[in-house]
Amino acid sequence: MDLELKSKRVLITAGAGGIGRAVAERFAAEGAKVLVCDVDNAAIENVLKTTGMHAVPADISNSGAVAKLFEDVDRHLGGLDILINNAGTSGPSKPVEAISDDEWRSTLAVNLDGAFYCSRSAIPLIKAAGGGSVVNMSSTAGFLPFSLRSPYCTAKYGVIGFTDVLAMELGQHNINVNAICPGAVDTPRLERVQQMASKSRGIPIEQIREAELKMYSMRRMVSVQEIASMILYLCSPHGRIISGQSIAIDGQTISSEY
Repeated sequence: MDLELKSKRVLITAGAGGIGRAVAERFAAEGAKVLVCDVDNAAIENVLKTTGMHAVPADISNSGAVAKLFEDVDRHLGGLDILINNAGTSGPSKPVEAISDDEWRSTLAVNLDGAFYCSRSAIPLIKAAGGGSVVNMSSTAGFLPFSLRSPYCTAKYGVIGFTDVLAMELGQHNINVNAICPGAVDTPRLERVQQMASKSRGIPIEQIREAELKMYSMRRMVSVQEIASMILYLCSPHGRIISGQSIAIDGQTISSEY
């Protein structure tokens, strides 16, 4: 299937590794012009050395850094058709009474504030392009409660609400807006989350992994390529009528507890 993404201008936050890197490479393979940002300087260097994509450092939880990022968007892309708000952080795995101000604020800042800052700067450019797409990265934790994960769940619930509002506002401008809600994605980040859960619950990590797979009816983790495939479809003309949706890619979550 020709996704008709050739020459589309795409910004992907946290695009130098994990899900973001997979999405970026797929867009590039379709002939899109891709700019990724990240806070991982080593990952940025790897993108620059191994791909033809542009990559710049940016902490999207900081509005000043996002303003500078969009100077890079103008310089490298000359406009924007597609924004992928992929950046996120797992936050702590603790009871609510043990969560510090900094842990709460930093989790919401990356997951929710960053999506707002980037969207605020991107939307005028996408409107000027005659339309396009915004995809926000939420999670199954955006519609199911996971104990010991209050900052993360709150942020991801917020991403879904933000997506719904943007879709209502932007449909008339030929811009579709959707949220992707992955389950357990096979990345190093999942390993870190499982290690936190193991520590906070006082049980072996192998038990955490086994129990987590039982949360999903298909009994397997999601691949980064499966996430990328859905995102590219939503941003292509084939999926542009789909808007205001929160799409679970999780092998059907049947439980939110270990």
